[in-house]
Amino acid sequence: MLLQEKVAIITGGGSGMGRAMARLFDSQGAKVVVADVNGAAARQTAEALTGDSVAAVTDVTAEAQVKELTEQVIGRYGKVDILVNNAGMPMSFTPIEEVSGEQWNRIMDVNVKSVYLTAKYVVPHMKRQGFGVIVNTASIAGVRARPGLNAYCASKGAVIMLTKALAIELAPYKIRVNGINPGPADTPMLPRFMNGDQEQIERETKEIFLSSVPLGSLIQPEDVAQAALYLCSDMAKLVTGEILHVDGGRGI
Repeated sequence: MLLQEKVAIITGGGSGMGRAMARLFDSQGAKVVVADVNGAAARQTAEALTGDSVAAVTDVTAEAQVKELTEQVIGRYGKVDILVNNAGMPMSFTPIEEVSGEQWNRIMDVNVKSVYLTAKYVVPHMKRQGFGVIVNTASIAGVRARPGLNAYCASKGAVIMLTKALAIELAPYKIRVNGINPGPADTPMLPRFMNGDQEQIERETKEIFLSSVPLGSLIQPEDVAQAALYLCSDMAKLVTGEILHVDGGRGI
């Protein structure tokens, strides 16, 4: 029980990697707050957990909602030990001259601003506790770019550097901050990186993404969840400022 009695907030916990993290953390004794803008998905995840867990409908780009989420967690549990910033937004191939300001801002808000907002409101409580762990889901695209994913790559690169900046800033308070760079993952988000009809998307997902992974398979949500469990547990008690690649070799 690596997370016994720990309180963990997981954003984007309603599906994919976030749902896998919620299930694994729950099995390891954590009290999980499943935060997701999709309330039905968040509730479905939370209801399947066995511990003292709860769903929280939250738009992580809205400061008032992030503030309210934090207050609700502190009010219910009295603390927050773990914050996993997993909420994210993909983009399909788009030449830079066709990227609208609205699209650019939305990707930056969901992928980067959300990490800033959750840290802004959760960190003060972790400082008072003298302990805390933050894990940010970035992407291998943050270090190995692909054409047409300009805004997405930029946003994930920002998450990586924000992770490192927070790690050094918060180390004196015994708050560890690390990140995970998943490779192409077998989640509902993956087809949203592609353009075309469903048949074309399914074919190109296998041809493009699968062929880019040296180990020969898409990353499973459970693979990323296991990495998050390690970083959030005492197994990684002296690990901070690190970005763990879970990418089947894609970043080599």
